[in-house]
Amino acid sequence: AEPGAPAPLPPAAARELAAAVGAALDNVRRHAGADARAWILVEDEPADILVTVRDDGPGIPEGRLAEAEGEGRLGVAQSIRGRLRDLGGSAELISVPGQGTEVELKVPKGALAARGKKAERR
Repeated sequence: AEPGAPAPLPPAAARELAAAVGAALDNVRRHAGADARAWILVEDEPADILVTVRDDGPGIPEGRLAEAEGEGRLGVAQSIRGRLRDLGGSAELISVPGQGTEVELKVPKGALAARGKKAERR
């Protein structure tokens, strides 16, 4: 798709994806620092909608994710993954200390259509 072209989604799927993006941006606000900037990239790929949330904060220190998981403090990450799993999608976290963090949200288009039709029948 061309830059700036819409990536249409069924309403129910759009709400879930928007909530996942909101949670990722909330993490930027809470953890990346007051001067950090964030970018959102939406890609309409042949089989998937791909949304990337990237920041230029300090990144996540090595071992910090494993530590947080061990302490049971990955609520937002689990919430994001759960929302996308319900749509047949996935979430990947990539962080390099000193270079920021990227959250990649991927949802298959076929699952979006099925989810949207199911929600409309309720």
